[in-house]
Amino acid sequence: MKRKLVIAVAGLVAIAGVVAGYFWWQASQQTAPPAFAAGNGRVEADLVDVASEITGRLADIQVQEGDLVDAGITIAEIDTDSLQAQLDRAEADVAASESQAEQARAMIGQNEAALEFSQVELERARTLLERGFGTQEEVDSRRSERDADRATLAAAKASLTAAERQVEAARASVREIESRIEDAQIQAPVRGRVLYRLAEPGEVVASGAPIVTLLDLSRVYMEVFLPTAEAARVGIGAEARIRLDGIDLVIPAHVSFVSPDAQFTPETVETQDVRTDLMFRVRLRVQQDLIERNIDYVKTGMRGTGHIRLVGAQDTAWPDDLTLTDRPPLEAGD
Repeated sequence: MKRKLVIAVAGLVAIAGVVAGYFWWQASQQTAPPAFAAGNGRVEADLVDVASEITGRLADIQVQEGDLVDAGITIAEIDTDSLQAQLDRAEADVAASESQAEQARAMIGQNEAALEFSQVELERARTLLERGFGTQEEVDSRRSERDADRATLAAAKASLTAAERQVEAARASVREIESRIEDAQIQAPVRGRVLYRLAEPGEVVASGAPIVTLLDLSRVYMEVFLPTAEAARVGIGAEARIRLDGIDLVIPAHVSFVSPDAQFTPETVETQDVRTDLMFRVRLRVQQDLIERNIDYVKTGMRGTGHIRLVGAQDTAWPDDLTLTDRPPLEAGD
């Protein structure tokens, strides 16, 4: 009897252990989803190749690698001696065409006066014929002169139209050459830093050939790769922070892009999951006012970790190790 009681107690203990294990397992399965996602990446900026629109000899390059340039400033010049000669010739053509047009207008005035006179003479001949003092031959002669003067006037007007078209064509040639001369002044399309200087003064560059490559500092970002479960909870504009390696720096950012297509993680990106898993590319853009305040310190290629606040975690505080840095070189702030 005592043995049966011990066995029963042992059974109850075992059952209690199973029940407790079940409830522990249930509790572990019902933990809250993570509030933040993280991925490794590096600071990047778009590259802009600055090229000439015309073919010519490079007269000067006014920037060196590493220089910071503003949008709209001239960074290189193409020699324009031949274009200037073409412009002088085109302007002479304009003057000649305008002179021909003036001559055509003068001829129109003369022909209009001649036509008016011949019309008066024709009317006088008709009147004399009606009164019996003239002849039909005289009327026919005056009519013939009137018709000839009318044809001459029409020809003069056609000549004026042709001369005016020549003036327009000559002026169009001037504008075209002036535009090419303006294109010879190669300007920076964006605010950025010179990454490569690809040509030197004296070289003949082809139209479309890059002369310098700029880092577009209006778009500084980091790209990270997240698995589907985390990418599904990333919203455009979501708050993010970037922690740079080696300098203990945390800067603010926001999600500006989430790729609609999954892809294999690039070999240059470190992730916690296996590389064969499909991931979504997420771009974290650094605040532009922060970039402008610290433009001299912005460098691409710096590695770090991007952290993103996921949907549903708006009230969750950032971890202490992701507190924004508030000191030089980056004057980070919320």
